[in-house]
Amino acid sequence: MDTRVEKTLEKRKHGYNCAQSVACTYCDLVGVDEKTMFQMTEALGAGMGNMEGTCGAVSAACVLAGMKNSTGNLQVPDSNKDTAKLSGAILNQFLEKNQSVICKDLKGVDTGKALRSCPGCIQDAAALVEEVLFHE
Repeated sequence: MDTRVEKTLEKRKHGYNCAQSVACTYCDLVGVDEKTMFQMTEALGAGMGNMEGTCGAVSAACVLAGMKNSTGNLQVPDSNKDTAKLSGAILNQFLEKNQSVICKDLKGVDTGKALRSCPGCIQDAAALVEEVLFHE
C-alpha cells in the first residue's frame, strides 16, 4: 500500500478535525463511505471533550481497527480480544513516541509545553494505521 499520511494532512487543511482526517483517509479500506465516517468520527476531535480525552487521531485509528477486524457477529461477539490487541498496539506505540495519548497533555495545556502538534499527532496515528492495520 502506498502511504496516505500526507493525505491526512490535506484533509486537516480542508477543515476535517484530527479524527476525521485519519479515519476518512482510510475509510475505503474498511468499507465505509467518507460521509458516514466523517459523521461517525466528528465527536472524537479535540480529545473527545475539548482536549480532556484521548487524542482524536488515535481514537480514529482505533475506530479503523474495529472496522477492519470486527466480525460484526452480534450473537457471538468473537473478535473483541483481537481488536483490542490491535488498538492496544496503536495506543502503546503512539504513547511510546509521544509520551501521552491524552490531547491536553499532548498540547501542553497544563504545562505550557506541547509534546506534539495536532498535525504531528495526525501523521503519527496515520503511520500507525498503515503499520499495524494495513501492512502488507
